[in-house]
Amino acid sequence: MRTLSILGATGSIGRSTLEVVRANPGQFRIIAVVGGHDATALAQAAVAARARFAALADPAGLGALRAALGSSGIACGAGQQAVLDAAAMPTDLIVAGISGIAGLKPTVAALAPGRRIALANKETLVCAGDFFMAEARRLGTTILPMDSEHNAVAQALCGRSLADVARITLTASGGPFRTWDAERIRKARREEALTHPNYAMGAKITVDSAGLVNKGLELIEAHHIFGIEPDRLDAVIHPQQIVHGLVSFTDGSMIAGMARPNMCVPIADCLAAERRLVSGVPAPDLAALGGLGFEAPDLVRFPALGLAMQAMRAGGHATAVLNAADEVAVEAFLAGAICFGDIHRIIEETLEVTARDIMRSPSSVEEALAIDHTARIAARGVMASGRVGTA
Repeated sequence: MRTLSILGATGSIGRSTLEVVRANPGQFRIIAVVGGHDATALAQAAVAARARFAALADPAGLGALRAALGSSGIACGAGQQAVLDAAAMPTDLIVAGISGIAGLKPTVAALAPGRRIALANKETLVCAGDFFMAEARRLGTTILPMDSEHNAVAQALCGRSLADVARITLTASGGPFRTWDAERIRKARREEALTHPNYAMGAKITVDSAGLVNKGLELIEAHHIFGIEPDRLDAVIHPQQIVHGLVSFTDGSMIAGMARPNMCVPIADCLAAERRLVSGVPAPDLAALGGLGFEAPDLVRFPALGLAMQAMRAGGHATAVLNAADEVAVEAFLAGAICFGDIHRIIEETLEVTARDIMRSPSSVEEALAIDHTARIAARGVMASGRVGTA
């Protein structure tokens, strides 16, 4: 039996992880679970998983968490230090599923010799990828890609040398606006952007998927996870989302990682050791599908993907700025303060105004958070300048 901690236990990744654990009884002992603000949901997850420790990021929720845990005997804490303590507790494997920049510190705190981290927090790599991967190598921590696209690529690579790889390709569904014209996309409403064709996800990542900026962030992730240069990375639209990632080799062959669009599949792969686990998801029925389609992404209708690719090639601080500006813009869109079409404009202008002030890639968590802070101020300044429209 292996020990496991889950950072982001109340989110979609955390809930799916607990599903996989339940489908494989007797194989895992849960050490710690971490949540954001929902004390009741975290307590329910902790009790169901028989965790030893539950940590809530919101310090104001400690009383509610204690009350919800009742007489379970599960220790608990609240606030940033409690989250960091949970991440550092001795365990074989950690699922890093806290979304947003809030996941950076806990994921770095989880690094430890001999440990395996199943990484589903893309901001860790987008904002501090060089530093994080260097620290993982220094400490001897194994990083396992849990996003479905990167997990598919890892399985397709199967340990082969990057010298044999011509290209790594990530797939995207195209989102709800795949067939829309540019003007219609620009005016898209909140509820339209929140309708993903294949996955049920949180609001932020769903909006990111609608504008394809999420695929850009995933390309940046792939650059760091696999240590491959940007010019050997690309994306393709695949509406069915059965193929999640492809590896093209120098001999002209290609291997595709295929599965139904369900996060339990890559989670089960990351949690597995010598043998594969039960994910609860059947393999795709290709005959029933009838066909699989692929299209090149349209960078005119979806310019945020192009901006992310440019930031990846620029390196340095650019990807951290991109992420911060996107978080600010998406928050404003969800609040009804800007149009959907303003998201990429805010990202683009924020990248431009910060280019003069911040240059190098962050070499610590503190530097990454400082860049994030500066970029957020700049993004809010872009919005306040009147250069973007209102919804």
